[in-house]
Amino acid sequence: RSSACRLKMKHVAAYLLAQLGGNASPSAADVTSILDSVGVEPDSEKLEKLLGSLEGKDLVEVLAAGKAKMAAMPSGGGGGVSAK
Repeated sequence: RSSACRLKMKHVAAYLLAQLGGNASPSAADVTSILDSVGVEPDSEKLEKLLGSLEGKDLVEVLAAGKAKMAAMPSGGGGGVSAK
């Protein structure tokens, strides 16, 4: 896998780490500091978009809403191959 594929959730992961560390409202500088500590460069445009979308929201409620949306998504796959 490419590094871009593995780093799609880097901003979210750093934001969650900051919250787990006791920071109720992580800033762009907080998230950037976490990413810098592991040698990952943040994308400032995506980071600002994430922070803007989470501003003033309770993270637990955001996660619960996301979980509810995921539960409503169809998740069927093709039928399994039967053994003969």
